[in-house]
Parts: sequence; C-alpha cells; structure tokens
Amino acid sequence: MKKKLFNFFINMPKASLLLLVSLFCVGCDQTTKFTAQRVLEPDSVTKLLGGTIRIQLAQNEGSFLGLGSSLPAEWKLWIFVILVAIILVILLIYYFHFEAGNSLSTLSLSLIISGGFSNLIDRIIHDGIVIDFFNIGIGNLRTGILNIADVSITSGIVLLLVSFFLKKNQEYF
Repeated sequence: MKKKLFNFFINMPKASLLLLVSLFCVGCDQTTKFTAQRVLEPDSVTKLLGGTIRIQLAQNEGSFLGLGSSLPAEWKLWIFVILVAIILVILLIYYFHFEAGNSLSTLSLSLIISGGFSNLIDRIIHDGIVIDFFNIGIGNLRTGILNIADVSITSGIVLLLVSFFLKKNQEYF
C-alpha cells in the first residue's frame, strides 16, 4: 500500500506534484506558525516526549541557525528576500524546463521550492523575520529552532543527495 501511494505521487505530472507539495507544505507551515504566534509565550519552553521535542517561539532574522541575523537591515532585505526570491524563480524555471533526472529529484526540488517559498512569505509579511517554534534532540545534542518549511527544505536536500547518489551508482551497474 505504501509503495503504491509513493509511486502515485512520484509518477504524477511535475506541475501537479509541485502544487500538491506546495499546498501541503505552505499550508502546514503557515498554519503552525500562525498558531505558534497565538498560543506560545515568547520565553516559555514546552517539552514533549521526555524533552526530545521542545516547543518554543523564536523569531529568526537570519538564515539557517540564525546565520546573518546581525547583518544590517538593508543587507538582510537583499540577501534573505530578494536573493532568495531570485533563487526560487531560477529553481522553478529549472524544475519546469529541464529534466530533473528522476522522480526522486523532482520530489526533492518540490520540497525545497515549497519550503523556500513558505519562509519567503514569512519574511515578506513579518518584516524580514521567519517564525520558528520547535527543536528536536536528545540531551544537549539538539537541532536549531525550526519550522515545517525548514524540515521541508532539509528533507528535499537530503532526498536530492540520495537521488544523485542512486543515479551515480546506477552508472556503474
């Protein structure tokens, strides 16, 4: 059953796959961010599953793990809004006009584009800030504070690397 469902999504037309992934990713991401802002107190931490998951509200002015958050506001606008928008447009052009290589790479690009778009929405409506609200880990080994879009982007990058690895290995067989 799982394989049939996976194959259904993988074999659908590229535009439909991107639309479905985007609706799911952006919808979940924006809904959870909206909820986090309304429900969570700024300085509180809620621990779930013995502290494996921590829920806490954070406003990220930078990129991954807050990198670049100390840059001047004008630079952040150019890097995190304008440059990201340009990169997303380039990825969309690549997605629709070039052969992605295989179905897994098409899915991975859909995840990356969807997550990037959702975080870009945040930056536009929240004056350059992305809302983050959870982290995962055991003890002191933890991720940074994330959101659903970050998970989508990271998953897409991992899947893209796996698809390249699989394609490379197929050349030797």
